[in-house]
Amino acid sequence: MKNTNKYGRGVYAARDIKKGERFEVSHTIMFSEEEWLKIKETSLLNYCFYWDYNPNYVVIALGYGSLFNHSYNPNAVFFNNKVDLTVDFYAITDINKDEEITINYNGDIEDKSLLWFNVI
Repeated sequence: MKNTNKYGRGVYAARDIKKGERFEVSHTIMFSEEEWLKIKETSLLNYCFYWDYNPNYVVIALGYGSLFNHSYNPNAVFFNNKVDLTVDFYAITDINKDEEITINYNGDIEDKSLLWFNVI
């Protein structure tokens, strides 16, 4: 983690990561619909992942999982691992040591839909 000098903290590669490599497995804390109604009124909203693309079920990805910044041109992608209850992160390009790791918060690297904040 270090300051991006653009939008706060970011996660940077500690080593070179090859395209296709799974580099992070984040265990999750799952929330019920009732808990989500309360959480989305807090700053934790910014750290949640929809589980199964269902807006009523969310998780917090532990480790670095909930800390990766958004990009419409990401170098990584994530998948919800329903068997292990983890969010797994894979490089979609080679990522160099000291390069920021980014994901598309929409869950699809091609999805340019607007988010709940202004993307800079």
